[in-house]
Amino acid sequence: MVSRRRLAAFEPSAKRLSGKLITLQVRMVDRYVPDRLLLILVNTLDKHVAPRAINRVIDGLERIPPRMRSTLISAADSYVPDTVASSRKVSAVIANVGKYVPNRVIPPESAEEWSKVKGKFHIPTLLSRSTE
Repeated sequence: MVSRRRLAAFEPSAKRLSGKLITLQVRMVDRYVPDRLLLILVNTLDKHVAPRAINRVIDGLERIPPRMRSTLISAADSYVPDTVASSRKVSAVIANVGKYVPNRVIPPESAEEWSKVKGKFHIPTLLSRSTE
């Protein structure tokens, strides 16, 4: 069993390593993925993915225990470096996917962190969507 002290000592290095890895991936996307490809992918999600498929993914998110959802939101808030949030391309993709996450999926104890993540990546609130 790993002691809490060892886990606490491991956390800063894990955060630093994940920050470097995420930053490297963002640089690769910024440099090598053309704007046109990102536009096509974003439009594909909005226009060609069936609303039922999106609803199934949301229902799957609701089945994840609230504690795990809170952990994912806090990790997105604290582990993602500001260089990622300043990437225009990555922020556009995250905002396009994040707008489909309804507030009912967010645990109440993570509402403040979710609002930080929404602000960091400029995630809009999707007001209405047809479920046909």
